Amino acid sequence: MLEYISDYNMTDSLRNIIVRSTVVNSKLSKARMSNTPIELKGSSFTLSVVHLHDAKPEVIRQALEDKVAQAPAFFRHAPVVVNVSRLEEFTQWRAIQQAIMAAGLRIVGVSGCKNPQFKAAIDQSGLPLLTEGKEKVARVQPIEVPPPAEPEPIVSSITKTRMIDTPVRSGQRIYAPNCDLIVTSHVSAGAELIADGNIHVYGMMRGRVLAGASGDREAQVFCTHLAAELVSIAGEYWLSDQIPAEFYGKAARLCLDETALTIQPLN
Repeated sequence: MLEYISDYNMTDSLRNIIVRSTVVNSKLSKARMSNTPIELKGSSFTLSVVHLHDAKPEVIRQALEDKVAQAPAFFRHAPVVVNVSRLEEFTQWRAIQQAIMAAGLRIVGVSGCKNPQFKAAIDQSGLPLLTEGKEKVARVQPIEVPPPAEPEPIVSSITKTRMIDTPVRSGQRIYAPNCDLIVTSHVSAGAELIADGNIHVYGMMRGRVLAGASGDREAQVFCTHLAAELVSIAGEYWLSDQIPAEFYGKAARLCLDETALTIQPLN
């Protein structure tokens, strides 16, 4: 037989024992969680991709050193992915890897590799082989071609806006995934703004600004005072010395014209 003990007929000593037992169990549960040696979580990062068009290590190193010298604060010790899809010579991977590291960059992975021997060399060097989402091989199958259908309206996946009303300090990084980013204050040198959509800065825009980070070539950058260390749209970028002098410190609008950045006054 079981006897139900309510709070009304429970003695004070029994009630205290139950309360203390509950507290102890709660603390033990939290202790077990805090003592877990590791925890795996998914995350996403914005990385620069170095596309190699030449297999000569000395040529690669010189080109990267020139690029790093243009914006040392941005590129020095920066993590990068190396894309080797356009290389035909795969015999010097170790030398290529050393050349990239000697230029001050840190390789976190290699993409675009299809040669089995080259894959083996990369794997032996301890670097992961990455598969880019856009690289898909379609199967060719005989199918009946349907009559052309009316094109569906293109609906952009950029549907939200992230708003920042406070100054963005040096060392801060703000990312707006799948949306536009609006900053109504100034952006300091050394700060970084990243958005998959457009970026608006209504204040002094220093630091690094990367719009269309997920590849949206329709993204644009709008600012009232252009003084950025680097401004990029879908991977196409200008460093500070490439910004036309007549627009520096002025209100400007930047967008892509095919494969090049263009700039015009912001009226």
